[in-house]
Amino acid sequence: MKDLARTITGALRQALVAEALVVGAVTAVAAAGVVLRRSRDWGALPTETGAPLPGDDLVPEPARTTTRAVNVDAPAAEVWRWLVQMGQGRGGMYSYDRLENAIGLDIHSADRVHEEWQDLAIGDRITVVPPGWGPLPDGYAMVVARIEPERVLVLRQSPPEHPWNAVWTFEIEPLDARSCRLLSRSRAQRPASRALGLATAAIEPVTTIMTRRMLLGVKQRAERAVWPDGRQAPPRPRPVRSATTVLDAPAGAS
Repeated sequence: MKDLARTITGALRQALVAEALVVGAVTAVAAAGVVLRRSRDWGALPTETGAPLPGDDLVPEPARTTTRAVNVDAPAAEVWRWLVQMGQGRGGMYSYDRLENAIGLDIHSADRVHEEWQDLAIGDRITVVPPGWGPLPDGYAMVVARIEPERVLVLRQSPPEHPWNAVWTFEIEPLDARSCRLLSRSRAQRPASRALGLATAAIEPVTTIMTRRMLLGVKQRAERAVWPDGRQAPPRPRPVRSATTVLDAPAGAS
């Protein structure tokens, strides 16, 4: 009888542990989903996520749109100087260079404005993956579709060159003479194939993290150029974020 009781007790204990693991896994997945949904529009206000931006019209419905934003204590013209020189082989992506270079992308984010990279025109290509890189031997570049100096930059990717029909838009909105909002809008047509849909879902967390860091990277560089001795602009009211997430961190975090 004692052996039978021990067997029953052991089986019940294992069942309880298994149930706890299942519940924990389901809870973790659900929590990750909530964080991802809230982080998708990191930093953006509800009015910004719902507002149309240049380039939206290039991608028809049904489409998936994400908007991210950050305040910059520097004039729009200064932010533009950093934004317009981005790209592999140019000013870099202002994100996590070490992670990008760990997989061989050879990206080096500039810490100064390069005059030779300040001229950008419709039809120019911004490289994000260099030719000869493993899974993408032809590389990966986006085409400048629209450009309004010191305000708008729209980058385009579309079949047959790219698997996605999408745009990546940057808009700089002046708040006053010395500060602005920097917005990043990604809009992609919903994938027609299941495989492409799974690939899109898989890279979305990476895109969220890298884009957030890029916006902060541009912010840091522009503010440092305006306030080189470390002084800060006088405090002023700031827009309230639409959601606070685990991705929120001080501007200097990396």
